[in-house]
Order: sequence, then C-alpha cells, then structure tokens
Amino acid sequence: MGLLDGINKLFDHRIRLGIMSILMVNEDADFNRLKELLNVTDGNLASHTKTLESADYITIEKSFIGKKPNTKYKATRLGKQAFKKHIEAIEKLIHKP
Repeated sequence: MGLLDGINKLFDHRIRLGIMSILMVNEDADFNRLKELLNVTDGNLASHTKTLESADYITIEKSFIGKKPNTKYKATRLGKQAFKKHIEAIEKLIHKP
C-alpha cells in the first residue's frame, strides 16, 4: 500500500475540507452559516459546494423561508464515508513510525 492511499484529492482544498468537516458534525448547514464559519465569498462557496455535489458527497436543497431563498447542504452517506477514509489516511500519515 502506498503512503498516500486513501487521500482524497477532492478534500485537498481548505474550503471543501471545511464544508465536509461542518457537515460531518451537523445534520445540515445553510449557505450563510457555511459562509460565516469558513469566512469565504458567495462565489467561492458556491463553486466548492458545486464540486462536492457533483461527486455526490453533499446534497443541496433550495427552499424559501417566508420570501427569502434558503439553500441547505447535507453530507451524503457516500460523502461521509469518503471523508472518514480521507481523515483516517491523514492520521496514518501523521502517526507513521
């Protein structure tokens, strides 16, 4: 097995890593919450969530709260599995004797 087995290139960007980290410990998070926690621009967040959605790692649910649009994100089962595998691979790398 190679040293970098299990490292997922999709999580090599801090924003995507942050999105998944937040969604692993929360049932869901809306756009403004992610934007606030990650301190990113609208466009930057939208781009990274689109990438994760394309990989089927998150779902995006659009709705209205009153007359205001609300976009909510959730990690999928596949996304959670991929993220856990990625974190385990990093831990192995860090704790390599």
